[in-house]
Amino acid sequence: MKAAIGRESLSDWVDVTQDMIDKFADATGDHQFIHVDPERAKLTPFGTTIAHGFLTLSLLPQLAMKTPDAPRLDGVKMGVNYGGNKVRFLAPVPSNSRVRGRSKITEFEEKRPGQYQYTTETTVEIEGQDKPAMIAEWITQVFV
Repeated sequence: MKAAIGRESLSDWVDVTQDMIDKFADATGDHQFIHVDPERAKLTPFGTTIAHGFLTLSLLPQLAMKTPDAPRLDGVKMGVNYGGNKVRFLAPVPSNSRVRGRSKITEFEEKRPGQYQYTTETTVEIEGQDKPAMIAEWITQVFV
């Protein structure tokens, strides 16, 4: 894992559908019209509904940790989210768009025998847009 520090990996594209946004609104209780009311959202500068920022953040396991070419530790029994150092939402994710993660490990250390911690910096790209949706620095702990 230390040898992989700085090496970039790229996830597959993930569809962000209106159904996904609606289910996230139900799960979180955040039913702001910009997310769930396509007719009212047409009248905003975005012209459509947009994903919740926290929905984009919640895709990190799919966009950063499960990329086909991401480095892996052998013998992992479990992994847990430890927190984040920095999260910035830079551009809205329109409903029915696709996003992918461009990630790299920036830190890796053994906390105690069998417990490791690593930090991943992930940029979430929106297909067809120059500005990323989000940049996050996320910490994961794994146990072997």
